[in-house]
Amino acid sequence: MHVHLGEPDIQRTLDRQWGLISRAQFLDTGRTREHLNRLLRTGQLVTVRRGVYMPREVWIALDPYVGRQRARAHAAHLQMRRAHVLSHDSAAHELRIAMLAPQVELVHVTRRGVRGGRVEHGVKHHLAPYREDQVVLVDGIPVLGPARTALDIAREHGLVAGVVTIDSARQLGVSAAELWAACAPMVCWPEVTVVRAAIDLSDPGAESVGETLGRLLLGEIGLGPVQTQFELRDETGWARCDMRVGRHLIEFDGEKKYQRRDSGGLAVVDPDQVVWQEKQRQDWVTGFRLGMSRLVWADFWGRRRELAKERVAREYAATCAAYGTDISDLAPYIVARSA
Repeated sequence: MHVHLGEPDIQRTLDRQWGLISRAQFLDTGRTREHLNRLLRTGQLVTVRRGVYMPREVWIALDPYVGRQRARAHAAHLQMRRAHVLSHDSAAHELRIAMLAPQVELVHVTRRGVRGGRVEHGVKHHLAPYREDQVVLVDGIPVLGPARTALDIAREHGLVAGVVTIDSARQLGVSAAELWAACAPMVCWPEVTVVRAAIDLSDPGAESVGETLGRLLLGEIGLGPVQTQFELRDETGWARCDMRVGRHLIEFDGEKKYQRRDSGGLAVVDPDQVVWQEKQRQDWVTGFRLGMSRLVWADFWGRRRELAKERVAREYAATCAAYGTDISDLAPYIVARSA
């Protein structure tokens, strides 16, 4: 990352510190407080954390949900003098583990020898032991690894957030055995029962937060067992659906599916074409005598959630009445999921 502040020594510091420089480091280059204040006043430098700065163009380029939270965690790491590791939400951002946005954005660190958890200047300090083999380095920063991080988030933010994060960790290759091994030392830890429940509810087939939330919604209705990533193929087509219960399929439609890539989405063709392709896909799938429900992000929250549960239960009942629940006739078309 190259910025144009005009000082090679400052640039070298930025390059080795994730685009960040502290006030002390800036002044150590021989520049004056007036010079620093001028860069801040003119907007060439942005304050990421009190006493830690980043060039404006680097900050602007960071996405507000993960990139800027990582920058704040890196800035806190720069300022901390006592041994620590990034953990919880901050570790999830470093490890690219998906999570629900918390109500309060904090930097999280875990330290040995802290007398009780506390929050200071936007940093939450956690008292909890960890093994050295649970620590990984990300861009030179010590971070608790994915299994431990996923379980810590379950303890910190509750069951739903925990299942979301554990699903994501499993998508990244963390096994159920690794999760249970990370849980084993937590016998008397706060919220360990939430951790155990979240592991039990997790599924490595969930490929997005929306799919995890959809599966949990089905559980609330009492529908199951749920098969994730149900795949069909014949000579005329192929489709992989997010979830299946009996002969009923459930698809989560994320907004990015219908947005062009140049607008931050996933679509490589016009949105109208995506909708048409999706309709053709649904017609092909339901031609196997399968029903389908579709969920969007808004269906998971507030009053809309109750309405979505009622609708999906109604649609599932209609599928059962029309086609039953047995799928043995589909055996020639089902693509077995690799282990």
